[in-house]
Amino acid sequence: MSDTMRLFDEICSEKRGVDSAVLEKTIALAVEIAREGREGRKIGTLFVVGDSEEVLQRSKPLILDPLQGHPDESKHITDPDMRETLKELAQLDGAFVVSERGVVLSAARYIDTVSDNLNVPLGLGSRHMAAASISKQTGAVAVAVSESSMVRMFDDGDLISEIVPELWMFNDYNTRVEGQTFTRQGDDMAVIGRAE
Repeated sequence: MSDTMRLFDEICSEKRGVDSAVLEKTIALAVEIAREGREGRKIGTLFVVGDSEEVLQRSKPLILDPLQGHPDESKHITDPDMRETLKELAQLDGAFVVSERGVVLSAARYIDTVSDNLNVPLGLGSRHMAAASISKQTGAVAVAVSESSMVRMFDDGDLISEIVPELWMFNDYNTRVEGQTFTRQGDDMAVIGRAE
């Protein structure tokens, strides 16, 4: 198991209700997008993992879906060609819907957001509100990539972890995860999670 996957172990446990291996691969891709951006600029995006039928019902395409019509075997989150495709598509507005099996079913989705009874920390934008909302309304876990290079994970409407992809950012970072937290640090990133 790689050092990165060890860092994700606690936040990707089976208690999330989605396949932990799929969630780990999705978070790893989110961290790559946060670090690299695209064509010299930082980008933000959102991945919604699990409970895909319900997520698709609670969202709609913003544009013609670029993934529609392609076979599932070429849309798996672990496929290197797909990962590069997702990095390109992340430049578009909207979210990705990832099935329990790790197939990226849809891209550029608008997530219907219900803000009642959500406790999203001040300063986080509409992408984070959508992540909290969809994870509250469904059995999915949402992984949001900020244009500020942060990766945040939401489960059951709550911010449950933050990933700081570059350690130089971590020195002055104050977490937004509420309650008792744990911190795991690797060579090049830190994971802050809610202790449960």
